[in-house]
Amino acid sequence: MKRATISDVAKEVGVSATTISHYLNGRFNKMSPETKEAVKQAIKRLQYRPFSSARDMRQQHTKMIGVIVADTTNMFSSLLFTGIYNFFQPLGYSVLLLNANNSGREEGVGIDRLLSQRVDGFIIQASRRHFRSYKNIVDAGTALVFADREVDGQPAYISKVVTNNFASSYNLGSEAAKRGYTRLILVCRIKNISAQSPRIAGFRSAAADFHEQVSMINIFGHDDLWLQKELLAMTADKTQRTLLVALMGPILFKILSFCREFKVAFPQDVGLLSFDDWNWSRFVADGIDLMEQDPMEMGRQSAMNLHQSLLDGPDKKGKAVVVAAKRVYGGSF
Repeated sequence: MKRATISDVAKEVGVSATTISHYLNGRFNKMSPETKEAVKQAIKRLQYRPFSSARDMRQQHTKMIGVIVADTTNMFSSLLFTGIYNFFQPLGYSVLLLNANNSGREEGVGIDRLLSQRVDGFIIQASRRHFRSYKNIVDAGTALVFADREVDGQPAYISKVVTNNFASSYNLGSEAAKRGYTRLILVCRIKNISAQSPRIAGFRSAAADFHEQVSMINIFGHDDLWLQKELLAMTADKTQRTLLVALMGPILFKILSFCREFKVAFPQDVGLLSFDDWNWSRFVADGIDLMEQDPMEMGRQSAMNLHQSLLDGPDKKGKAVVVAAKRVYGGSF
């Protein structure tokens, strides 16, 4: 007969693997008396046996790391994972990758799945706004590092690795003013939580200091035709010098498509600037002006922090690591 797992017990009761972990660790205050009894009976029925005591089960290292990224179709997420994998693989760890598809629900399901496999730690590019959504990881005694996106309410003992999004965006806004631009059109794709949000805040702060006008286009839930209509309307006013800003790499493709379709020249008709993760855009015209992130280094730093947390134990003070973006000059700005 196949040996029952913690996932089997969770499925039998209709609760998460985290709840079963709470039961095994004696944290009964986190469940109702009815749930406690249901778990107890399911363990008996399935003849589930932990690998010794619950404490020992957490102390047994599985040499598995769970990585949850927001969107595997985005080059940033792929490079972030590569940086993590390149650090852990030589150390003998298995690195498990899950795609949240920018969905808090899918992310939560993935966390429960990885907790049931007793991964030693998580690196998460968050899809939910507040730390309370990730408290079950800490409650299970599992190490955690956030990468790229910052969540609200994150305690100081949890490490994070981010880009200097606000500062780099403020500097770009300042540079735009010095170059004579009076209007910034920020094009983003934000569903819930995103590294684009502090970028918007940085540009808005610079605009307030240097008397620039800021307009926003959020393409989430819209197709390319909708974006083209928005850009046409917003760039129709030729009395202002306008700068188009793609707040993430994939949006740059859409703006370039718009410029080609409607014969909009840059920097003659509008300026063009983008955040991006790799330098393919230097081959477009005279090159696109970029603020280039380093997702592979962010992945490596995240992995280093998680590994140190595994060595030091859960009481260590977390780190806030900032991997600075690099200004790449082209001919579009």
